[in-house]
Amino acid sequence: MATYQIRLKSKKEIADGTMAFYFEKPAGFTYKAGQYAEFKLIDPKETDEEGNGRAFSLANAPYQEDIMFATRMRDTAFKRNLKNMETGAELTMEGPSGSFTLPNNTKSPVVFLSGGIGITPMHSMLLQAAHDKTEHKLFLFYANNSPKTTAFLDDLLTARKENPNFTFVPSMTKLEGTGEKWEGETGFFREELLKKYLPDLSAPIYFISGPASMVSSIRKTLTDAGIDDDNIRTEEFAGY
Repeated sequence: MATYQIRLKSKKEIADGTMAFYFEKPAGFTYKAGQYAEFKLIDPKETDEEGNGRAFSLANAPYQEDIMFATRMRDTAFKRNLKNMETGAELTMEGPSGSFTLPNNTKSPVVFLSGGIGITPMHSMLLQAAHDKTEHKLFLFYANNSPKTTAFLDDLLTARKENPNFTFVPSMTKLEGTGEKWEGETGFFREELLKKYLPDLSAPIYFISGPASMVSSIRKTLTDAGIDDDNIRTEEFAGY
């Protein structure tokens, strides 16, 4: 597996408590939408027991110019180093890795179920599918506390406009007290919500990504609804 040194181009907050980091793409570097890489700090100013490296999904689509990953900004040495990185600073990237990618077969619908920062591999796949005009029938069920905490919300709304094969179902779970207006779905994933948008629950391939507890809960919802376990793909995001 190849290792690269990559240079920071920019960084920005993309939702409350979530930042995206954009790096120059190395010459000749290719990956599939949905894959991830290992990123490691070079001579960080501080470190802790969690170490100087993390695995992050390559959240930009392969057709896009930059390498990008996004993360919740917990108070760790690694995240503080990231937040304080200056434009032009470098870190190492090893990859790509992973098989959490769109199937080649376009006959079965694909259903993405994600919460919070678990959206990153799906963001890559959905943007690439819109760009390539694939024939996949795509559905995204995406749960967050509120619109302000929803990473890539504008990107996904744009992808929905650009791709007639894409159905986007964002759902908010903790609107009370935020003062934010929301006219869409609310609450966590449940069988009734899936049936509202999916004519046949047994037909799709399901992709689940997010915290381990969320992934486990959604998998149980699907299996209780009679979904074959062979039609469920998962990727857990732990401790980030």
